[in-house]
Amino acid sequence: MPDAAVLDPELLLGLPQDMTAFSGMDALTHAVEAYLNRSNTKQTKMLSEEAIELIYENLYNSYENGEDIQARTNMQRASYFAGKAFTRAYVGNVHAMAHALGARYNVQHGQAVSIILPYVLEEYGEAVHDKLAHLGDIAKITEEGDSIEIKAQKFIESIKELNDKMNVGTNFTELKNEDLKSLSQTAHSEANPLYPVPVMFSKSDFIRMYKKLMVS
Repeated sequence: MPDAAVLDPELLLGLPQDMTAFSGMDALTHAVEAYLNRSNTKQTKMLSEEAIELIYENLYNSYENGEDIQARTNMQRASYFAGKAFTRAYVGNVHAMAHALGARYNVQHGQAVSIILPYVLEEYGEAVHDKLAHLGDIAKITEEGDSIEIKAQKFIESIKELNDKMNVGTNFTELKNEDLKSLSQTAHSEANPLYPVPVMFSKSDFIRMYKKLMVS
């Protein structure tokens, strides 16, 4: 953890749309993974919640209008809060998979986690429904009367919708069958036992998840 961080939103004015989307979704992934992890604390949960609320209120505005200084300011604060959260509570399987992809194919990191995030959240299933439901409430994409499962599904769908609206993509053309074993070994060795994830993946689980990311 650094002693100080200088947040200057003017540095973000004019940031290209793709990098706005990728970096913003990376911050969202930091916040979500930190929130779901088993080593989170009251403070990291609060930081994650604040980051997610700010991201849902400001990311698409930043993407649409790169000169919106208030949106840029709020996104920079969100990134900072999410960074503080995962410094203590760690990231998870999404980042382990993305790091392996980035090392093998030079895939842009923010784009990688953006695409992977909803797939991993779906795979976690009921183990994270309660927490995702709460995040759905924080993001203001749920309705009164929704069940826990419906709220969780709405939150995952909202991530997919953000990716779609910002042209992030849904899979990786770079992925090759012959690389799946190596990628899964790399992701597995990073995630286990370092990351306190809600659901641990085996090497075969990682292979199965990478297959979901391939172009059919």
